[in-house]
Amino acid sequence: MPIYNKLVRDLIPQVIEKSGSKFSTLILDNSEHLTEIKNKLFEEVKEFEATDNRKDALEELADILELIHAALPIHEATYEELEQIRLAKKEKRGGFNEGIYLIEVEDE
Repeated sequence: MPIYNKLVRDLIPQVIEKSGSKFSTLILDNSEHLTEIKNKLFEEVKEFEATDNRKDALEELADILELIHAALPIHEATYEELEQIRLAKKEKRGGFNEGIYLIEVEDE
């Protein structure tokens, strides 16, 4: 039996059950859950980095966004609150849309 030891989507146990396989799971406390969300985010970002087409890129970005949604309640935050913070940062410092790549800054 393969050992995974990783966070999975909420319906994966039902998918495994329908396939007739046996499995074991546990429910993580908030601290463990957040740690595993961070681990899964790292995994999904690496998978996004490896994409070379639109479809795969969007699939990985959707997984990253789902993990962000999962992390918000642990921090007692809403997506709307996160979006407000994002927009405020964008207003103050800009976004990442123009592809500006900083080489160096000369000290005075």
